[in-house]
Amino acid sequence: MGKLIQEFKEFAVKGNAVDMAVGVIIGAAFGKIVTSIVDDIIMPPIGWLIGGVNFTDLKLTLPAEQITDGLKIQEATINYGNFIQCLFDFFIVAFCVFMLIKGINKIARKKAEKPATPTPPEPSKEEKLLTEIRDLLKEQNK
Repeated sequence: MGKLIQEFKEFAVKGNAVDMAVGVIIGAAFGKIVTSIVDDIIMPPIGWLIGGVNFTDLKLTLPAEQITDGLKIQEATINYGNFIQCLFDFFIVAFCVFMLIKGINKIARKKAEKPATPTPPEPSKEEKLLTEIRDLLKEQNK
């Protein structure tokens, strides 16, 4: 049991697990923002343009049947308007994520394109030895 707890601690402290958790939390918050943009800003004008239709109210009501004793089965509805709303949400979220990733990749490419200041390679043993010999010869000729 102790080994299992130790392995879990190592996993949880790794950067990847923490980064993934942060990504999920931010993604959920981002999804709420995009849903609000779609529901509160984008869809009302679209509904107004097509005659005051609220997409979430669009539905197909299936006929209710009479049961003996005069009871009715509750109406069943196919809420295709809510489905349309979810499609708009999805496409807008997907587009926003695409633009975000595209921006991140552009920044990463710019960093990769920057040439790092190259450090000159260290001279080989032969070059060091020849340099010492040259310096000694110079001193002797003085």
